[in-house]
Amino acid sequence: MKYLTTRKYAKQSVPPIPDRHLVTQDLTVNLADNLANLNELLESCYDIVIKEFKIATNPSINASILFFDGLVDRVTIEFNVLKPLMFGLEEVSLKDLSSYESKNVFNIIKERILSVSELETVHNLQDVIHHISSGDTIILIDGYATALVAGTRTWQSRNIDTPENEIVIFGPKEGFTETLLFNTAALRRRIKSTSFKMEAFVMGRITKTDVVLCYIENIAPYGLVNEIKSRLDKIDIDGILDTGYLKELITDERKSVFTQIEHTEKPDRVCAHLLEGRICILVDGSPMAMVMPITFPQYLIASEDYYTHYIPASFFRLLRFFALFIALLLPSLYVAVITFHHEMIPTSLYLTIAATRQGVPFPPFIEALLLEVTFEMLREAGLRLPRAVGPAVSIVGALIIGDAAVRAGLVSTPIVVVVAFTGIASFVTPAYNAGIVVRLSRFAFLFSAAILGFLGIMITFIIFITRMVSISSFGQPYLSPIAPLNLAQLSDIIIRRPWFMNVKRPYMDGMENQRRAKMPHENRGDGE
Repeated sequence: MKYLTTRKYAKQSVPPIPDRHLVTQDLTVNLADNLANLNELLESCYDIVIKEFKIATNPSINASILFFDGLVDRVTIEFNVLKPLMFGLEEVSLKDLSSYESKNVFNIIKERILSVSELETVHNLQDVIHHISSGDTIILIDGYATALVAGTRTWQSRNIDTPENEIVIFGPKEGFTETLLFNTAALRRRIKSTSFKMEAFVMGRITKTDVVLCYIENIAPYGLVNEIKSRLDKIDIDGILDTGYLKELITDERKSVFTQIEHTEKPDRVCAHLLEGRICILVDGSPMAMVMPITFPQYLIASEDYYTHYIPASFFRLLRFFALFIALLLPSLYVAVITFHHEMIPTSLYLTIAATRQGVPFPPFIEALLLEVTFEMLREAGLRLPRAVGPAVSIVGALIIGDAAVRAGLVSTPIVVVVAFTGIASFVTPAYNAGIVVRLSRFAFLFSAAILGFLGIMITFIIFITRMVSISSFGQPYLSPIAPLNLAQLSDIIIRRPWFMNVKRPYMDGMENQRRAKMPHENRGDGE
């Protein structure tokens, strides 16, 4: 698949599959034949509109327009397409058309009659189907084996609103929607530079989904851009409905639980990544943007960090790192201490814990596993239930189940506190993708703690870190700048570096323009 350079229209045909509805067939000069072929392809499509009419020439010329109802702007069709062709808008144009036998009617219509801002030409039935399915209007003229495509796309869409999964107090609050054109406009409005490139793809043999690759020229490494294009070119699938499809098809480690692509609903966060040399992919119909390459420490960075003062932002970022280890290790540490390492806790605390465990029929591991599974079930129930009742059910359910389990003597009070504290810590991570990794990995640490205590936790932790070090996100080490260690970049990971010191972008192999700002004392007149 050859990538496209236009904003909306696909210049090439989607690879065909053995299906009579998708076999490429060229248009003919006979309008009746073209309509017959299209009627066969569009059989049982109740929303197709085909209107035959005569162009206002002397003698008149037969023509027809096609579009799918609900995807087009009917006002544009009636006043900018049908009315000029059937009645004419200018006497000069009508005069030219009156002697059409010696004129190229097709070019006159395209250049002087139609008042639609976006016009394309197509030559086969497959492209005709693709464009009307995208909301365009096709104009067929008798005597010409070429069709005109008028850009008339419009449809009902969700209003631009605050992202549901990335709530912020400071900073922009608008999010992406399911309409690709709105999403690209949100990015273009923030990056007003000709270096900001958007390259369009058409993917999916049946869905023919519009996909846009975004990057900033001379900042994003050329090798990275070409590599992602190459991976997109190799995709051969019948449908793309969301960014999640592409994520599994282009990622480096497809069988790893560690996600190497970040999903975000915030245009400002995407722009921040683009300014650091990363690449974004938008998919029509999805409110999520994919950003790559990404490293695991960056999942703990919130966009809000850069909209507040660097001192409190650094404190909250350190708090997130602490919460990450709490969410990952606290239940396993509790199980290891209670089961194997009694001597490591004060006697008074151990006696208190032992008193609460009197009469509990299960070992600490079963207690922790039971409550962790219950907590995850409540979390999923809260997500799947209607918004009005979901939070109430999850919170009330946790309180009732926890209190009932303690009163019934099935679990002890300390394990309820540990699991509750762990659940709170898991919500501190800004990125939902990183939270999933932590939630799944926590069970591995829990099992290892029940078997070998601290030794099992250390073995699992070594495997955990080794696995993270061994993978990469589009060539970038997954744990960078921690491993391999880069102290210059690490200063903006552990804490939030002030803007007056943030003069360089995070380095990636192949990046030509790493300098993003000048120090205050530097001569601002010097070019670089």
